Amino acid sequence: MLPSFAARPQDGERDPRDERAVFTAVVYALTSGRAWRHLPPTFGTSPATAHRRCTIWTEAGLRRRLHRAVPDELRARGQADWTSVILDAASGRAKTGDR
Repeated sequence: MLPSFAARPQDGERDPRDERAVFTAVVYALTSGRAWRHLPPTFGTSPATAHRRCTIWTEAGLRRRLHRAVPDELRARGQADWTSVILDAASGRAKTGDR
């Protein structure tokens, strides 16, 4: 479950953002590798809002839960395809000492 958000004081006159639109914008930014400032306006949310929500969701553990739940769900459906897997340096543990 995503944390709920109240309107920020400086945005008191604006309607709260659609959570699904913000989530879609965050997923797009994370999977495309684009900078937050280049987030297309078609998502209906500002880059600052998307980045702020991503930070809050990460601190709440949402990204970790999704990283575990999605592969588990695909495996349960028989849709997991492990013929190619990517591991980048940010995902692996750094070794210390001699190799």
